[in-house]
Amino acid sequence: MTISELNQLRPDLAFIADWIKPGAQVLDVGCGDGEMLDYLQSAKQCHGYGIEIADDKVLACARRQVSVIQQDIDQGLGMFTDNSFDTVLCLSSLQMMKHVENTLREIARVGQEAIVSFPNFGYWPHRTALLRGRMPVSKSLPYQWYDTPNVRCATIYDFADLAHDVGLEVLECVALHEGRPVRILPNWRGSLAVFRLRRRQPV
Repeated sequence: MTISELNQLRPDLAFIADWIKPGAQVLDVGCGDGEMLDYLQSAKQCHGYGIEIADDKVLACARRQVSVIQQDIDQGLGMFTDNSFDTVLCLSSLQMMKHVENTLREIARVGQEAIVSFPNFGYWPHRTALLRGRMPVSKSLPYQWYDTPNVRCATIYDFADLAHDVGLEVLECVALHEGRPVRILPNWRGSLAVFRLRRRQPV
């Protein structure tokens, strides 16, 4: 897969892929059908694994020749030792997890760095929908309230506070809209939040 192909499929992944060094050991938590790992393996010679629970997505990973472990991430990452990976990805899946704090700690434990993305609930169309008395539906939150897999909703500010509380240092924070960075009023105008994190070093 080329960067242009990835950009057509998922422009947010194309942006995030630029943060990952060639040859890195990567763990993709909630990897879906393996698009990101497919690109990282073929274009950046990265190695690693995906973790995914859904049967159809695990099959899609196998078809892409992406190494995948079928497991519920809420059960933790106990099969991996500390600092097993250069980068751990958790892209647009954290909001589907029940135990977010523990997941973040585990991601930071097994990786030198982590990249986390999630739909920004502070995005202005989401706020407008709530003001109209409706749950928001958008490209980043494409489900109705009754069939959504999302169990958590957060804004950029909410996640920054949580990262600090669980002992993580924010290295970069970017708001994206359709794969492009939003620099002005990011918590208002960005539909997707992306954080690059690592464990906070003792003072």
